Amino acid sequence: AGGFAGTAVDVALFPLDTLKTRLQSEKGFKSSGGFKGIYSGLGPAALASAPTAAVFFCTYEGVKQVLGARVTEAYQPVVHMIAASAGEVTACIIRVPMEVVKQRRQAQLYQSSIQVVRDTLKYEGIRGLYRGYFSTVTREIPFSLIQFPLWELFKKTWSGYQGRYVDSWQSSLCGALADALYKFILRQEKESHHHGSEI
Repeated sequence: AGGFAGTAVDVALFPLDTLKTRLQSEKGFKSSGGFKGIYSGLGPAALASAPTAAVFFCTYEGVKQVLGARVTEAYQPVVHMIAASAGEVTACIIRVPMEVVKQRRQAQLYQSSIQVVRDTLKYEGIRGLYRGYFSTVTREIPFSLIQFPLWELFKKTWSGYQGRYVDSWQSSLCGALADALYKFILRQEKESHHHGSEI
């Protein structure tokens, strides 16, 4: 289920990700391809989406089950934080190489994903495919530390209210609300830092 969900999201949002990558490219938006070939690099992204999401949720649910049975209800949010962090660390083992290949294809630096992998291994070694691994993990973990405990809390609250476990669509709404709250908190924090620097 996690693998299917990850693939669906990545494929649906891929064009927007391509445009963002080209806007941030040092070559400039137009020189990087502009609006042409916005699905360049979709292959490796789609292939990696399922295992990345599957590894994340397998790790998340596994850690949650093991640790959750050993602590009281009051510490369950901590369990969710640990489980989400572990999920991100393992998922990035697949996600980061895929991101390297995808972004170099999106920036029109190569004609094929195979060429990206071959040249990266030739000139940079295996470390080239994992360029930015720690920065990616560092970026993703704070997101998971907030979103997943909120997601679990919302699901638990809704389940208690209706007397049964939430349906898939209800779980998705809980996830959307958790994500929205995280983005709101992040935005407020950025604004506070901005005002602080002005002072």
